[in-house]
Amino acid sequence: MKISIQSLMEKSGVKFGTSGARGLVSEMTDLVCYSYTKGFLQYLKSIGQLSEKKEKVAIAGDLRGSTDRIMVAVEKAVSDFGCLPVNTGKIPTPAVSFFGFENGFPSIMITGSHIPDDRNGIKFNKAVGEVLKDDEAKIRAQEIAIDDNLFDESGNFKKSAEISYEQNGDAKNLYEKRYLNFFLPNCLSGFKIGFYEHSAVVRDMLPQILQKLGAEVKTFGRSEKFIAVDNEALNTETLSLVKNFSKEHQLDAIVSTDGDSDRPIIFDENGEWIENDLADIVCAKYLSAETVCTTLTTSTALEKSGFFKKISRTKIGSPYVIASMNEARESGAKKIIGYENNGGFLIDSDFEIDGRKLKQLPTRDTLIVLLSILCEAKMQKKRLSELLNGIPQRFVFSNHIVNFSKERGVKLFKEFFDLGSESADKQSANNLFGKISGEASEINRFDGVRITFKNGEIIHLRPSGNAPELRIYTEAGTVERAAEINKKAMERVRKILENSK
Repeated sequence: MKISIQSLMEKSGVKFGTSGARGLVSEMTDLVCYSYTKGFLQYLKSIGQLSEKKEKVAIAGDLRGSTDRIMVAVEKAVSDFGCLPVNTGKIPTPAVSFFGFENGFPSIMITGSHIPDDRNGIKFNKAVGEVLKDDEAKIRAQEIAIDDNLFDESGNFKKSAEISYEQNGDAKNLYEKRYLNFFLPNCLSGFKIGFYEHSAVVRDMLPQILQKLGAEVKTFGRSEKFIAVDNEALNTETLSLVKNFSKEHQLDAIVSTDGDSDRPIIFDENGEWIENDLADIVCAKYLSAETVCTTLTTSTALEKSGFFKKISRTKIGSPYVIASMNEARESGAKKIIGYENNGGFLIDSDFEIDGRKLKQLPTRDTLIVLLSILCEAKMQKKRLSELLNGIPQRFVFSNHIVNFSKERGVKLFKEFFDLGSESADKQSANNLFGKISGEASEINRFDGVRITFKNGEIIHLRPSGNAPELRIYTEAGTVERAAEINKKAMERVRKILENSK
């Protein structure tokens, strides 16, 4: 039978985008996972990045209960396409990506990242980098052929899949060596570091790396059941657990990651969470980066720091950050990094410190952020809280309004921010939010509507690209003020939306 990937996406409820395929486990049937994988491989073949001559495809997974079943469906699709599945085990997303990039073959990670355990996903990487927006559209357009005898009416394999695959631990070893070869032995000697394990896939790897770099490591919070930990929305239970553990053991820092370990989480010696983009700025400074590509929604502490030669702002999403890094490289820029609000840190250049080299990794790289911050603090002989004092204090807070369509966003922005002149738009912004943040000084329409006020505060309205939501980002000089502005802006927008009904 023939299956259209676009039609399958619409029927199955399993969304497909540049972050891969994601959906409820019940909807991610063997048929859906098999089909998406085959569509991805067929696309790679169409652009000359894959043949059917037993080329290798690296596969890994996180620690969710549904991951093993989905890995089988993915391996079966790779095998049936004529390629050799290389099972690299339960390792971080950046580890399997790096393995693929270094060896010149595609990689596939079975993960739902930070979403709950009743959901999962499949993230696809080309041999040369992440799937970008142009790739996404062309993968969706694929039509694939599937053996009618493979699946039952529920979309499950009729019988146990017979697969010839290679088991390979090189990806894990390569990823560990990336950091052990770059950072000096014993560079963390004397540091006492806590590691919140939960169900992060890096939980057996990271403590060993920290110990090999000289740190004393205390682990806690290990769970055999998957826990959804989102580094953009840490719950009060997690924050309380971390603070109590830090106080009990008198630690220099506590580190962790999200489920597939591509985004870092770090707390200072007091158990206080360090904002994602502040952590990324410290990491970029440690690496002596010159060019920084980031989204429009990260804090302006980046510009105010004065640490970097060139800064490029782009739309939200790693594909846009990667595209911006590519443009920077093509224009001759050097020492290029990129980062996102969610802490995703990408490296598009090889870096070198005192003869020790770090190869580029243009996908979210968790460990470089965690290790760089710790080493910077150790090198400067400062506590982590003191280390952040050298960075301008700017904080971003975000929230969202649900059941908000893109069409509604277009109507809202046209009514208030498409008035024919800059002065009229500023006056409209003053009417909307003047009682919250004063007089508007600048309006940016690059990605939604981003209003900068004369007092330096920012209110940014943006329809989500992958959900029926209106995102509201606010920036101020303190976390409390950013949250206060956000709450008031949310109330103001909700009132407008209610009146418009």
